[in-house]
Amino acid sequence: MVDVVTNNEAESRYEVHVEGALAGFLEYRIIGDVIALVHTEVDEAYAGQGLGAQLAKYALDDAVARDVKISPLCPFVAKYIDKHPEYRVTIR
Repeated sequence: MVDVVTNNEAESRYEVHVEGALAGFLEYRIIGDVIALVHTEVDEAYAGQGLGAQLAKYALDDAVARDVKISPLCPFVAKYIDKHPEYRVTIR
């Protein structure tokens, strides 16, 4: 079970923790009014549990809430957006 997904601004990444352990992250860069979602990585021990999708959703929802455009440089995030067209309006 996922304990928490957070925005670790000091590290410029969203993080997902499972039972207190860092299970994955999604790195980003802020460029003006655009958030570039650069790289998603989930520890092999947590593969297949949907954590990457949770990270992508959290990051995209955060960008929408902050009213910034998204640049999905990470192939995983780009594929997530393809499957969830509601996020396409936020792409730069």
